[in-house]
Amino acid sequence: MRRSLIAALLASFIAAPAMAQGDAWPSRPITLMGGFPNGAGTDIYARRLAEPLSRVLGQPVVVDNRTGAGGNIGSDFVAKSRPDGYTFYFGTAGTHAINAALYKNLPFNVQRDFTPVALLGDVPNVMIVSAEKRPQFQNCAQVLAAARARPQAVSYGSTGNGASTHLAGVQFGIAANLDLLHVPYRGQPGAMASLLAGDTDLFFNQSGAAMGPIRQGQVRPLAVMSPARLAALPDVPTVAEACGTPAMDTSTWYAILAPAGLPDPILRRMNSEINRIITTPEFRTWLVQDQAITPPAAPNTPEQFRETLARDITRWAEVVRRSGATVD
Repeated sequence: MRRSLIAALLASFIAAPAMAQGDAWPSRPITLMGGFPNGAGTDIYARRLAEPLSRVLGQPVVVDNRTGAGGNIGSDFVAKSRPDGYTFYFGTAGTHAINAALYKNLPFNVQRDFTPVALLGDVPNVMIVSAEKRPQFQNCAQVLAAARARPQAVSYGSTGNGASTHLAGVQFGIAANLDLLHVPYRGQPGAMASLLAGDTDLFFNQSGAAMGPIRQGQVRPLAVMSPARLAALPDVPTVAEACGTPAMDTSTWYAILAPAGLPDPILRRMNSEINRIITTPEFRTWLVQDQAITPPAAPNTPEQFRETLARDITRWAEVVRRSGATVD
């Protein structure tokens, strides 16, 4: 009888930390890990989200970017972190759907080793050119004419092999029957610098990172890679309108994930606070008008995110297969 009582007490102490963490959480700073460089679309969003999230949680939310391998270095760090609510990942369809098909030997499983927390929005691609260096490309028809005149005469930069900015270019090339030259860079800053310097012709950039240079007049948007025009760029045609291709949707999502095994009270609190922040009028305006990002549909639960992830792993595996893109 005494042994049974001791065993029961020990079991309760072992189980208690998870609940205690959930009840007291957070009691120290939280790391929001990113997989891409400062200035990337993910970094812009993460820092914007971290400020109000720090206020409502009562602890600093610190953005820490560990870059490389298409986001896999950051993903691997989070996958191997303790599921205690103090390490989260700013993931994307690239890090958690595209990479699952692109990399054959990932050191983690994109589904089994993560807890989906909340979607943050759909991010379209925008075809842009340097306003200064490419005056001959005022519209998509001029790009098509140059590309069809000589194979690989027109180049496009990307944020890395297999990134959404790469696969958007691949999908455009297939749809328009073009042979474009792909020039990969390590992240957003390098690809944008290349475009502005005139080293590459096109950049199928993600909308959030593209909006600043567009509004500053540094780049000219020729088309949006989405089925409909964007509220933030109402005068920019879709790729179907501008280029005469079939309608395209190269959008990817941003999201928050945690290591597998995150206690449910922490999961629900984090999901609730994120949804409360991104649905405020101020934040929603920033998303739609400043970043051209479509907010996630309500109620945006972890379960819905898990279904989206599973569906997009299948979707992007087919895109990668058709593109022929490989990394390892």
